[in-house]
Amino acid sequence: MQVVGELNLPIHVIGLISAAENMPGANAYRPGDVLTTLSGKTVEVLNTDAEGRIVMADALTYAQQYRPHGIIDIATLTGAMVIALGSHATGMISNNPSLAERVRQAGETTGERVWQLPLWDAYRDMMKSDVADIKNVHGRDAGAIAAAAFLEHFVGEYAWVHLDIAGTAYQDTSTKASMPKGATGVGVRLLVQVLLDMINS
Repeated sequence: MQVVGELNLPIHVIGLISAAENMPGANAYRPGDVLTTLSGKTVEVLNTDAEGRIVMADALTYAQQYRPHGIIDIATLTGAMVIALGSHATGMISNNPSLAERVRQAGETTGERVWQLPLWDAYRDMMKSDVADIKNVHGRDAGAIAAAAFLEHFVGEYAWVHLDIAGTAYQDTSTKASMPKGATGVGVRLLVQVLLDMINS
């Protein structure tokens, strides 16, 4: 958001932060709980360590009140994405080919590469629950896609891209000048380029 302001980009951007403290305690949620989200949809909690997607669900629902041209979420969401792509590309999952292609092209331009994974109905079916509208995790298989399939339930009809930066947010070694060792700031150049491309198209 700071870069958007400093560049004085002629585009309306809304930034939302969804955050949670992962802290055990007497009021913590438990496996088997059923939560009602801001959207009214219910979620069966099978794994309490998948709290990030729970709070992201409400942020995605909240974002819809602004009637956005598109929604892009970015999060260090799953260890499964690290296993899938390592630190060389950000995982991307989308319900909209046009927005996904715009993000992919911006990744090529900036050097912050993204790699799109599928979101087929078979993955959506994995998230069905017997006691709620959706469950918060599936199993070990397709963990990163399952997380995105969960999030998709909360974007409505809006064009949406999910970026899982679990593997690219931090580098143990420097592979190039634009990705130094340590915290990389991945996503800043990428998202600014997406906005610039939208403005120029």
